[in-house]
Amino acid sequence: MASSSVLNRYMTPLLAGNRVACRDIVVDQINDTADSAEFYRDVLWPAMERIDHLYRTDRINAAAEHMATRINRSIADQVQLKLKRTESNGKRVLVACADGELEELGAQMTADMFEARGWDVYFLGGGVPNDEIMSLAGQLRPDLLLIFGTQPAGVPGVRSLIDMIREIGCNPTMNIMVSGGVFNRADGLWKEVAADLFAKSADKAIPIAEAAEPRTPVARPMGAPKKRRRRRRSTLLAQTES
Repeated sequence: MASSSVLNRYMTPLLAGNRVACRDIVVDQINDTADSAEFYRDVLWPAMERIDHLYRTDRINAAAEHMATRINRSIADQVQLKLKRTESNGKRVLVACADGELEELGAQMTADMFEARGWDVYFLGGGVPNDEIMSLAGQLRPDLLLIFGTQPAGVPGVRSLIDMIREIGCNPTMNIMVSGGVFNRADGLWKEVAADLFAKSADKAIPIAEAAEPRTPVARPMGAPKKRRRRRRSTLLAQTES
């Protein structure tokens, strides 16, 4: 598949809200592709990123962004059924995201790709309170919690969630990965929120997650009270809140 050519052909009807034309392009390409993961990686994902960039730079309005994102998501639902799946690797991932259509799409495609690689996937989407995410992480005991597509205003909430999970110790060996959204645009922000791992996209997230060792729990002396540490607010974190 000539990915750049297909992507350019796909973007024109996508931004125009032409659902039929988008589906026709997809059908033609999927029939000629042995593994539809290639279509995810080379067309759907970069199309999502282009839509986000065009909207954030005021080159398209909210109506165009909403139509394009919903078409892209409906296409992803269809392509997902054709993804090649490997045997289960015995690992679990819990996927959450910011509360928005574009963020849900990125998180959904990430979940689809992890599932195709043999992971057991639990996809929360957006709008789930931090305490419920933490509780589910304790119940399911996933190897990885992946938080996708955070907006600048949501960064403090991500940091609060990670701090709470570590302080309570609901799943001490679980790694936490952040991906997409403001984390892709602000170098080093993932470290500021104390995440264990970072990946810019789903195809990069999977090998990073598979290569990661389980997190080593921090041992406290028996009977020692939990200490609440006051973190110094970094300049980078402050910028995301402004």
